[in-house]
Amino acid sequence: MTLEVSALAVYALVACYMTWRKTFMKSALVLTMLLAVSNLFAQQSKNPITDVLREMLTGRAKNTIAAIDAMPADKFNFKPTPDQMTFGHLAAHIADGNYYFCANTADVPRPKADELKGTEEKGVLLQAVRASFDFCKTALEKADDSRLAGDITWFDKKPRARAWAALGLAASWADHYAMAAQYLRLNGIAPPTAQKAKEEEEKKK
Repeated sequence: MTLEVSALAVYALVACYMTWRKTFMKSALVLTMLLAVSNLFAQQSKNPITDVLREMLTGRAKNTIAAIDAMPADKFNFKPTPDQMTFGHLAAHIADGNYYFCANTADVPRPKADELKGTEEKGVLLQAVRASFDFCKTALEKADDSRLAGDITWFDKKPRARAWAALGLAASWADHYAMAAQYLRLNGIAPPTAQKAKEEEEKKK
């Protein structure tokens, strides 16, 4: 039994490291791509950065919501290691992050919503994530690049340019989906993007 527990612990730690490594690389890639696309379309759009965020939103929302929905209700208390958040807390964190980043990116008031603890049942957390993405859609419709130089209050309570929120939003979408996908894989469940890739491969056969 001790060997089995040790093996599981090692597997979890390796998985967590790989998640961090992939998440870091994915975040850097997202930011690089966002800036590259912004430069590419700078001559065609007055709002290249916020336009890209609006284009990204649909796919990011679809995949993240599907990932939350894919986890069985009795696994929402799962966490890879004792020091990590549970899947339920991750769902609550995603909703909170969407409200924070989208409100600050678009310079609109953050709506009042029930504070989530991450221990709520699956249906409540899933609906909260959906609602947060719905808010992002409404908020980003009002966003424009001319406001990105304005000040916001960052997590450390210090002033930052609004552009931090815009770039942070893109990075958070990548980070949060990567985390949800890893939690699913650790429970033997293929994440939405992997399922889609598998379906496309089967169609080619």
